[in-house]
Amino acid sequence: MATQDSGYYDYTIVAPEMPAMFDGMKLAAVATVLYVIVRCLNLKSPTAAPDITYQDTPLNRFLLKSCPILTKEYIPPLLWGKSGHLQTALYGKMGRVSCPHPIGLRKYLPMQDGATATFDLFEPMGDHRTGDDVTMVICPGIGNHSEKHYIRTFVGHSQKEGYRCAVLNHLGALPNIELTSPRMFTYGCTWEFASMVGYIKKMFPHTHLIVVGFSLGGNIVCKFLGENRTNQERVLCCVSVCQGYSALRAQETFLQWDQCRRFYNFLMADNMKKIILSHRGSLFGNATKMEDADLSRLYTATSLMQIDETIMRKFHGHNSLKEYYEKESCVHYIHNVDVPLLLVNSADDPLVHGSLLTIPRTLAEKKQNVIFALTLHGGHLGFFEGAVLVPQPLTWMDKVIVGYANAMCQWEKQKPPCQKSGNLNTSCPEEKAA
Repeated sequence: MATQDSGYYDYTIVAPEMPAMFDGMKLAAVATVLYVIVRCLNLKSPTAAPDITYQDTPLNRFLLKSCPILTKEYIPPLLWGKSGHLQTALYGKMGRVSCPHPIGLRKYLPMQDGATATFDLFEPMGDHRTGDDVTMVICPGIGNHSEKHYIRTFVGHSQKEGYRCAVLNHLGALPNIELTSPRMFTYGCTWEFASMVGYIKKMFPHTHLIVVGFSLGGNIVCKFLGENRTNQERVLCCVSVCQGYSALRAQETFLQWDQCRRFYNFLMADNMKKIILSHRGSLFGNATKMEDADLSRLYTATSLMQIDETIMRKFHGHNSLKEYYEKESCVHYIHNVDVPLLLVNSADDPLVHGSLLTIPRTLAEKKQNVIFALTLHGGHLGFFEGAVLVPQPLTWMDKVIVGYANAMCQWEKQKPPCQKSGNLNTSCPEEKAA
């Protein structure tokens, strides 16, 4: 627009006003993005102490008092730690941050069927606080081994606390170790773990054992202890973290899309295919139980159940997938475990459906030796801690396991000699007189 004043023209450009509707759309878009971020990151979720289920016994009171982290608030990283998916993803991709490099010695154990089990042995970096010889016997998660970052972090922390660590390498999991028989690890086969424990008991006749299992490893160690009472000799306690307890009940939930469980199923199946195919020369052929048709079905499998049906159940001659899941799940054995047992799960674990958590909760309500700890956050084997964004190298999970183990060692130290873990079949003179 131009105006004339005293012979001069004044040109003024008048910008059109921004439509109010456009402002509203921008605000709505920003609000939507913020809403999605808040929902996806679960930012409104409160932090809380774990929900503990246990019976009121002198031992349990001592353990909870001596391991206060179990009753204190677990605080994950502020920006992303309340998302079970991000906790799980960070564990899956990175494992841990600033991971140590503990130096161990690899052991090879020949099995009766021609397989060769391997485990890595790590000596303690100092004396244990009780002065005793204590060994952590550790079973990792599905397809994992001693070289995984979360295992190395836990081993490094345990070594500093005076524990010897023996870590099972699942049969077929190590990329540079060839199979010596047409068999690899399965969901609940305890043969390799039993062989490792037997070796430790033989080589260190005075050591006490702390049994630790992560995810699938939790199923294996609980099944191992419950299969035979003699397996519990010299065992101070057992800790299981993020296991699902029943493969038969879990497989139904893995086909559901809530919590993206079907997507996780696909990712784990893809990883299992890679492990199996890396040993195709040992697993497939005329002298094995596998046929070329099984290999073809393996290539097209998109779920763990399809792989279990095609490959895994045949390693031990199970006639059906249901039979395989039933016989390899610890839910049928865990009630036989009499040593102190700590079961840890996270409520936002995208791999373990909430319905499966009735198993450990019911067990803790019925058995005096069981404590069930359910955190509000943590994902699957995440349990990262930190202020805002960057997680700490050591996780809540690492601290809890070692803290619980320390408490059990202290409890064992103050017991009369006749009641110690190495004397399960004896009783005190006072008891005999009674």
